[in-house]
Amino acid sequence: MSGAGAGAPVDPWLMAKLVCPVTRTPLRWDDARGVLVSDAAGLAYPVRDGVPVLLLREASPI
Repeated sequence: MSGAGAGAPVDPWLMAKLVCPVTRTPLRWDDARGVLVSDAAGLAYPVRDGVPVLLLREASPI
């Protein structure tokens, strides 16, 4: 499936609907870092207890 790796802690149905709050482009799961990545914005968003934290202030540059 596009956008979600095998180890993604986010539900696949939700993962298919998530977009970057900055660029509105799809996010992808980075299994090595354990974050959701917006390639277009160059940002990584954390996932805490299976819940994506899509706040700009919580994002880190990649």
